[in-house]
Amino acid sequence: MKFQGIYTPIITAFNSDGSIDYDGCKTVIDNQINNGVHGLIVGGSTGEFYTMSKAERLEQFAFANEYIAGRVPWIAGVNDMVATEAYAYAAAAKAAGANAMLVAAPPYSLPDESELAAHVIRIDEAADLPIILYNYPGRTGVEMGTSFMDQVADRKNIVAIKESSGDVNRIHQLTIDYPQVQLSAGAEDQVLEFFAWGAQSWVCACANIFPKACVAFYEACVVEKDFVKGQQFMATLMPVMELLEQSGKFIQCVKLGAKLQGVDGGPVRLPMLAMDDEMTAQVTSAIETASVKLEAIMAS
Repeated sequence: MKFQGIYTPIITAFNSDGSIDYDGCKTVIDNQINNGVHGLIVGGSTGEFYTMSKAERLEQFAFANEYIAGRVPWIAGVNDMVATEAYAYAAAAKAAGANAMLVAAPPYSLPDESELAAHVIRIDEAADLPIILYNYPGRTGVEMGTSFMDQVADRKNIVAIKESSGDVNRIHQLTIDYPQVQLSAGAEDQVLEFFAWGAQSWVCACANIFPKACVAFYEACVVEKDFVKGQQFMATLMPVMELLEQSGKFIQCVKLGAKLQGVDGGPVRLPMLAMDDEMTAQVTSAIETASVKLEAIMAS
């Protein structure tokens, strides 16, 4: 399976009482597809899976498959702190109709690289679907390092890696040492570097806010090889990306940004809380400024 383009880890819309707002989820999905993204990730951390019951997560898979209805591929986030639950989610994702899975290390348990490889192989065996590895040691506490990659990179279902460590040297290493695994941009503030090193896809939380612009950014760099225009996109998006990556309020920023663009995903669920007025104003200003500049770049 070739991963090319923008794959948005979509937000989950919630009602004011915290229940899933499936009408709102339809709006989220339609907005992404109508703006040209190439695929959707359902049940990722941007979708607040860590706040959901097992029943909700399984229901979300079924809903997504039915509503997306083959318009774009969808990728299931199957991660869980309980390893055996991750294997069950993998099997459920295949049964629901997912095209692929996003697989990270289970948080808190801190497996070594051989243990992590065994975990990923078990998920592979549970579903027999293409896998995008998700390396995010800042969230999981462990890295998908060289030993891990040596053990899994040649498996037929290990097709890509979303690299979110923030270490630019990993971009170089993965490109050179593991060409059989497609590199996908996973650090919002390093996207231009990923594209310069040949990444063909971007797992793009920012597309919840600016789907059309993120697709245009991808096309400029990957399709047209116009890195001057890519620099313009990157410079414009950087203040927003820095807020997403460094503010400590990632999902709150994403949901506020989507709302400012007309897609209301409702509140965040506990343990997250709404941002205070000062930060809300800061994020609003950054997004509104970027929105105007992005329209100008796309029109040029």
